[in-house]
This record gives sequence, structure tokens and C-alpha cells, in this order.
Amino acid sequence: MPRLLVRRPSPRLAEGELTHIERVPVDADLAREQWERYVDVYRARGWDVIDIAAADEHADGVFVEDTVVMFGDIAVVTRPGADSRRGEIDTVREALEDAGIPSVQIAQPGTLDGGDVLKVGRTVYVGRTLRTNDDGIEQLRAHLAPRGWEVVAVPVTKVLHLKSGVTALPDGTIIGYEPLVDDPGVYPSFLGVPEEHGTAVVVLDDATVLMSSDAPETAQLFRDRGLEVITTPISEFEKLEGCVTCLSVRVRA
Repeated sequence: MPRLLVRRPSPRLAEGELTHIERVPVDADLAREQWERYVDVYRARGWDVIDIAAADEHADGVFVEDTVVMFGDIAVVTRPGADSRRGEIDTVREALEDAGIPSVQIAQPGTLDGGDVLKVGRTVYVGRTLRTNDDGIEQLRAHLAPRGWEVVAVPVTKVLHLKSGVTALPDGTIIGYEPLVDDPGVYPSFLGVPEEHGTAVVVLDDATVLMSSDAPETAQLFRDRGLEVITTPISEFEKLEGCVTCLSVRVRA
């Protein structure tokens, strides 16, 4: 049974870090409702949900993907690029230990946000951003090369994280909203999407993706390609440069 690591949103969510967009009001109650609907999508499909201990003092704690990335049966615990997020790591590590998931760690001076990591087959694209530095990328490469993964660093300057700009469909096609992608030519197969919030999908299985409900034209584009598309509202998280990928960590091994 696949497992899902999540953490409930903090009441301080509206104070989260912002880099590329202007701050607008965030409704914490609506965010909690949207988060519960997001998690229910997985529960309805048989996923086992693992709740990481609440960290209400950390406004960005709900974005758990930034703190840990799964590679098969091993987790890489990151070292977030924002100082305000480093305190999230301890409870994430505890959750991994309780779930029996082995892990390795990105160490100082490296920084790595999980939102900068996109896996396609055995290739790992990693964004060079304000949150992920070259040392962090090299540490990740050292952890993964012996396990048969190839790490490819790519430039990211227009959005917070790599996966704020691109993700991948089940067949490996990279998707993105071209005005927010530094260099689409980096990817062997790239498909432009018509809406900014259509850039992010979570692959639930070989024929199904989960995405924001705020990109109906993109959802139809994917359906026309033969995919089942499940949509869910995440407006309060999108106001904080979040998307469907960063609200959970999927453990498939």
C-alpha cells in the first residue's frame, strides 16, 4: 500500500516565505479545509496517510515535500534554503524513523529544497535556485549515483522552485507554463500548458494525475491525452507559491 506523509497547515500559514509573488491575504480556515480535501483524495484511493507531528510555529511546515524526497525505499532529508524552515527537519526525521523508512541527510553548507527535485524515470532534475545550492546538488548526486540515479542540474530563475515551473506526466513528458520555464530545451520531451496553475501534477498511477482545480483548460488537455484527471482546490497554498506536489511526500516503495 502506498503511503503519504503530510503535515497539517499552521495557523500562521499566512506568514510563510514568499520570493516571486506579492503577499495577499490567506484564509487559514479555508486552507485547512482545502488541505483536508487534498488528503482525502489519497485516502479515497487507498493510500495510508502518515501525519507528521504538527509544527504550528513553522508557517511553511505544511509544504513537507521541501524537507524530504523519496528515492525508491530511501529518503533524502533535505536542508532547506530558508533559515526559517530548518526547524521543520527534526519532526520529519522522527516520522521517517517511526515509519521504518531509512534516510540520508543533506549537510551544511549544502542547501536543498525538495520542491527543486523532479524525478523522471531514473533521471533526477534539480533546480539551481535561491533555496538549492551547488553543494546541496553535489551531495544529492553522491547519495544517488551508487543507487543508479542520474542527477541533472537545471537553471531556475523565474519561480521559487523547479516544480513551481515544471512537473511530469506519467509517460515522462515534462509539462510547464512556458513563460515561467527558463529553458524548455533542457528536457527531452516538453509540453507547454495554457495556465500557470496547470504546471503541477502529482502522478497517482500510470493513468491518473492530481492537479489544481484552477487550471480547467490544462485539465482538459491532459484528458485529451487519455489521462484521468482529479482536481482539487488549493488556492490558499498557491497564494504562497505552493502547489499540489509540495503538500505531501509520496512513499511508493
